[in-house]
Amino acid sequence: MGNMFLWVALLMSRCFWGLSGAAAEQSSELERIEKCGTRCSQGLHCRTKPGAWFPPPCQDPAQGLNSSSVFTNISLSTVMSCEGRQKCSLHLQIKTAVHLTESIHGVSICTVTAGMMSNCQVFTFTKASRGRMSGRKVEVENNCFDISPSQRVQVTVKTVPSYCGVTWTSTYEAPGCINKDLRQHVPECITGKLSYDVKPERKELSVRVTDMLEDYDYFLRLCRNDFICKGTGAETKIKKGDPVMSATLPYSRPLPCLCIEGWSLLTDAPRVQVCPFKDRLEELWFGINFDPLEETLSWEPECQVSAVVALCQKREDGVCLDLPHASQKVSREKITFAKVDPHPQLCMKFTAGPQSWVKCPFADATFKAWEVVVTRQQGQEDVKMLSRITATFSVGQCVKSEVSTGCQITDTHTMHVVKNKPVDFKLEGEMCNSCLVVKRLDVKFAATVIHCLEQCQSSSPPSAGFSRQASLDWTWVVVPASICLSGIIIITLLLNLLLTVYQRRKQNMNGGCISEKQIDPAFDCVVPVLPTKSALHGGVLIPDSPQCGNNEKANLISD
Repeated sequence: MGNMFLWVALLMSRCFWGLSGAAAEQSSELERIEKCGTRCSQGLHCRTKPGAWFPPPCQDPAQGLNSSSVFTNISLSTVMSCEGRQKCSLHLQIKTAVHLTESIHGVSICTVTAGMMSNCQVFTFTKASRGRMSGRKVEVENNCFDISPSQRVQVTVKTVPSYCGVTWTSTYEAPGCINKDLRQHVPECITGKLSYDVKPERKELSVRVTDMLEDYDYFLRLCRNDFICKGTGAETKIKKGDPVMSATLPYSRPLPCLCIEGWSLLTDAPRVQVCPFKDRLEELWFGINFDPLEETLSWEPECQVSAVVALCQKREDGVCLDLPHASQKVSREKITFAKVDPHPQLCMKFTAGPQSWVKCPFADATFKAWEVVVTRQQGQEDVKMLSRITATFSVGQCVKSEVSTGCQITDTHTMHVVKNKPVDFKLEGEMCNSCLVVKRLDVKFAATVIHCLEQCQSSSPPSAGFSRQASLDWTWVVVPASICLSGIIIITLLLNLLLTVYQRRKQNMNGGCISEKQIDPAFDCVVPVLPTKSALHGGVLIPDSPQCGNNEKANLISD
């Protein structure tokens, strides 16, 4: 138990020192040197020469001679030499303590980097000085090995002459451009500092550059960051010496992977990136596509993202319940859900970390494949299924519970619907407070739709249903006929009234000339009686009436 606590303590201390060491490397300043060179202990004269391309083979060491007895306190570090404020270079500094004996004439130090040949330096001691210092511990220091930021170097220290097994080897990594001192003084690390202002109404980024590499032009661009940052438009050049170190970059969408990239016009120049919209994950959940022929729903992320995409059904309260076996993990590849029923309640749920977003591509009913159609006639609801494609459905009847909000299914059957041919639902029993539960069966992913009836529905026996239907049919015949007949009678009476009024007005306009009417029974017509002078003697004149067909002349009738 005690050993376990000891290991935990050691691990925690290791992590603490590792983190603190990394933080120190980022902020610490490197040691400055004016000129690289070799330094040996006082009294020991050193000579430096390049190592041989093909060194001689090692020799068997003397009794008691090994690497731990010869080399002690070997240290590796990085130093900096500068010719100007932004013209500094890095060097690997190697310090070693050597227990000098008569058989050791010097030290050989070699460095090897990836893809490069070995670089060896040999430091020999003069015969007189090693004779004086024999048996003592002497120090040798050299800082002329060039090194680049973040470069890994393998260092090997041997004796001269080389004794088999008397060798010290280690690997060293130079500080990277994350170090503030390097970002300010080493050209390979000077990227410039970018600051920006977002103008969303104009979809523009106003970018300013400071601390850029002197005497070089500077470039800016927008890019989408993935394995590499892929440019999204033209590059903008800021000329050296320009008093206004700024530019305006237009963008189309504020994607989280959209970054501003800047670099100096220098071979293999380092680049700096700033991503203004890195927290705008909600911008990724667009571009959902549906193929109505293949019935496939697909989505491809425009930026690399670690998320889970699932199909869900959205309820009336806004909660989207995941469909079973309908989730996929996504990083950068396109995801596809095959055989999907395009219903407005079927949605896509995107989950990234603790946050979730729901997008419903069929909410506008553009791809709505089927629907339950309800028509009302004489207080009754006629429920039909209408589908724009030939499909198979599971249809169930359920009754709402007064206690709970659920709906208990009482009957389920399968319904086959042909394209554009409505099919009546065969409802059985009393349907008060009842609903229809419909789900498409010929697809892999479908929403379960509940359609509740507003009025009571009941199915009667065939005879009763027929009598009621016949009664309804006669009602639809008699009622319109009665209305039409009533209208005809009213119009006839109205016309008769208008004719009577017209005749009376006409009689008044003739000034009473028509005093009476005489009806000829033979011709059934009206003959006007005109007064004459003979009327004074009690007679009247009856003229020929063309209306009555009488061609005789008028006769004088007297008493």
